[in-house]
Amino acid sequence: MKQMNQKNEAQRREQPEPWEGDRPVPWLVLGVIAGLFIWSIGYIWFTHQEVPAAYGDRRTMADFEVKGESSSEGSIDGSKIYATHCVACHQANGEGVSGVFPPLADSEWVVGKPEVLVQIILHGISGELTVNGTTYSGEMPPFGDKLKDSEVAALATYLRTSMGNNESEVTTEEAAEQRSSVERDTPWGGDEDLRPMLE
Repeated sequence: MKQMNQKNEAQRREQPEPWEGDRPVPWLVLGVIAGLFIWSIGYIWFTHQEVPAAYGDRRTMADFEVKGESSSEGSIDGSKIYATHCVACHQANGEGVSGVFPPLADSEWVVGKPEVLVQIILHGISGELTVNGTTYSGEMPPFGDKLKDSEVAALATYLRTSMGNNESEVTTEEAAEQRSSVERDTPWGGDEDLRPMLE
């Protein structure tokens, strides 16, 4: 009997088993969620999208290429070629970066003989180059493999007729002639190679 009483005493000391309550989500929270969902669907449905759905992450490099020859596609815009390949170094105004990248505005290499400018565009420069009395030491990459003759001519024409320069245009035929007249695998060696060509 004593053991039975001790057992009952032990059972009475035990706490009841815990249980998880069931509390519903407040109606206010459900209303806010439903309102946001309806608003987002309406925003997507009624927002005007001018950009075609085919654009976005599915674009390729071909979508950014400068158009080819004139005729049905229109003339080539040298300023777009400049913005793509040159503006990072020579800046939008053609003033370059002092002590680092030479200016193109009023540069003897731009406003001088057009064939020299074309050769620079085609083959690039490596070494010291003096522009308006200031010597720059660096490298300019060649663009002969990247640009067609018509694009080289458009870029050279843009450089010679903008940024304060007012010189003659360069034709596609002139660019093609310069490409075929010089076979070169390395960039021009700065003043040493190019200065005699200006004379």
